[in-house]
Amino acid sequence: MTAELKEECESMSTSVLAKTTDMPREEWLELRRRGIGGSDAAAIMGMNPWKTPMDVWLEKTGEFDEEPENEKMYWGTVLEDVVAAEFTRRTGLKTRRRNAMLQSRKYPFMIANVDRLVVGQRAGLECKTTGLYAADDWKLGIPEYYYPQVQHYMAVTGYDTWYVAVLIGGQEYRHYKVPRDDGFIKELIEAETEFWRRVVEKNPPPLDGSEASTQLLNRLYPKAEEGTEIELPLDALALINRYEEACRQEKEIQRIKDEAANKLKDMLGSHERGFIHDRQVIWTNVVSRRLDTKSLQKAHPDIYDRFAQKSVYRRFSIK
Repeated sequence: MTAELKEECESMSTSVLAKTTDMPREEWLELRRRGIGGSDAAAIMGMNPWKTPMDVWLEKTGEFDEEPENEKMYWGTVLEDVVAAEFTRRTGLKTRRRNAMLQSRKYPFMIANVDRLVVGQRAGLECKTTGLYAADDWKLGIPEYYYPQVQHYMAVTGYDTWYVAVLIGGQEYRHYKVPRDDGFIKELIEAETEFWRRVVEKNPPPLDGSEASTQLLNRLYPKAEEGTEIELPLDALALINRYEEACRQEKEIQRIKDEAANKLKDMLGSHERGFIHDRQVIWTNVVSRRLDTKSLQKAHPDIYDRFAQKSVYRRFSIK
């Protein structure tokens, strides 16, 4: 029995949804929409500072496309081999690729694209790269926002351990061992089950303050029926009070921000940059050219009419 077959037999909770060797990215993204992957777990659990459940729901239902590959993603993929090799060098643990999209047998909507599996252990390896700005997040262990991802992988594979290796700023390596947390996995499965039910039923998660929620509302209700009115429910009063209080706090925060900026500008005077410790304050020149549409319309109305584009959007306010 080969090592690969033995490992698959030891993990009877998992099946192979698809082989990913040489799979085009577009096909891979389409497969990802068929289930919840490890990178979706933190957002669904409300533990991702950059992504919300609404973002994930819009991607899974095909309303919005997933973020296209950027430089950060590209170099993360390129450096994966480097991080995995360094993990082996420092720990003595050999790893191998698993070129497949794995699927939980019990919860088929739970899928996993793992970076590496550790040879001879019921364990996997997740390889990360990050900038120096995030170094503090890795001081005491893996950041909180990666914890759901590795627990998701252990839920899908049935494994007991997941290692996380990271290259920080291209110059500092660390790795951590994360044990299986059955209590957390239970909560994770419950949350992902409820979330996937919403995906299947095309029932979005509760609205929040994310850009994704704003875009969904703009898509659902692009135009108002002019002249129409409704009586709002009683819940609206609490939301109005919350909105107005936030506006007042926003103005006060903006005032404090502007005051600090103005005092720093006064310190700079006519200088472009100022330095203190590891920080620099910049007040630089910006040259921009803007089209004077009013003058153009007055001087050349025919040209203005040819190129002017009419757009309709909805303005929100409370009076």
